[in-house]
Amino acid sequence: MQLPLFCLAFLAVAGLSAQDATSHGSVQRIQVHGKGLEGNLEGDSPDRKVAVYLPASYQTSGDRRYPVIYLLHGFTDDVDRWWGVKQHFVNVPVVVDEALTAGVKEMIVVMPDAFTRYQGSMYSNSITTGNWEDYVAKELVAYIDAHYRTVANRSGRGLSGHSMGGYGTIRIGMKHPEVFSSLYLMSPCCMAAGSSRPNPRAEAVRDPAEVASVDFATKAMFASAAAWSPNPKNSPLFLDLPYKNGEPQPGIIAKWQANAPLAMIDQFIPSLRYYKAIGMDAGVNDKSIAATVATLDKILTDYAIVHVYETYDGNHIDHIAERLEKKVLPFFARNLK
Repeated sequence: MQLPLFCLAFLAVAGLSAQDATSHGSVQRIQVHGKGLEGNLEGDSPDRKVAVYLPASYQTSGDRRYPVIYLLHGFTDDVDRWWGVKQHFVNVPVVVDEALTAGVKEMIVVMPDAFTRYQGSMYSNSITTGNWEDYVAKELVAYIDAHYRTVANRSGRGLSGHSMGGYGTIRIGMKHPEVFSSLYLMSPCCMAAGSSRPNPRAEAVRDPAEVASVDFATKAMFASAAAWSPNPKNSPLFLDLPYKNGEPQPGIIAKWQANAPLAMIDQFIPSLRYYKAIGMDAGVNDKSIAATVATLDKILTDYAIVHVYETYDGNHIDHIAERLEKKVLPFFARNLK
C-alpha cells in the first residue's frame, strides 16, 4: 500500500521510519570549562569550544543511551575546520550522517577544540599549555556523561584522532584504560623519540605572537616545547627549546623523547591489554608516520595484543573523511556497547 505524502512526511519528522535513509543528526556547539586548564601560561581560555553530534533518533528515543566517540583533531586544526564551518578535508557531521545511513549503529561524536596560542595542545599535561590530557579523559567525559544520555562507562566510550589527535589517542589511551574501551589512531604523529634539528627561526622568536607567522615546522616545535618542556620562569614564551644558540640541550631533548609513545609503550602494556579493541592506520605516502605506525603494529604483535592495522594508498590528509566513514566509525560500532 502506498502511503500518502503527508504520512511519509510525518514519519520522517517523527523519526519513526526505519527506512528513512535521509535522516540527519544534529550538532550542538557548547563550551566545557576545564579546571585543569585554568591559569595556563599561554593565556588560552579554559572555556573550550566543543562540538557534539547527536544521531537522528536522539530527540525521540526516550531513555535510550548511546555510545560516545571522543574525536581529537590535528595540529593547527580546530573544531570549525573539522565540523564544516570552514572548508577542509573532512566534515564530521556529513561523514557521520553517511556512515549511519549506510547502516552503522547510532552514536554520539564529541570533539573538543584544542587549538591553542601555539596552535595545538599535544593533548598533554603542561603548566604552559594546561592539563589537556586530564581535560579530555576526565573533565570532558564527565561533562558529556552528565549532560547527555550516554553509555556512561568505559564499554560505551571510544577515543580516536588524526595526526596530533592520533598522538593524543595513544598517549591518553595508554594512561586511561579505565575511561575508554576502544582506540583508533589515524595517521598519528610524534610517535618516535626522534632527534630534532637546530632551528634558527625558532630561536629568534621573542614573543608568542610571532609564532602565528612562522613556518609549520617552527610552529610544531613551539607547540611541542610548550607541552613537553614547559618553563614557568622563561617569560614570555614559558618553554625551553631543544636547541640554544644552535647547540643541543640534552636535558630538554630527553624530556621530548620521554613523551614519545614508542619510547614509553613498554611500561603501558598492561593498560593496552585491557582494551577491547585497538585500531590504527596510515597512508603509505605518509612515509615517516607510516613507518612509526608499522613499528607500533610490530610492538603490539610481539606482545600478542590483538589489534587492527591497515595501510592505504594516500598521504596524510587525502582520505581521512573516507577512512572515518568506512573504517573508524564501523570499528567503534562493532566494539562499543
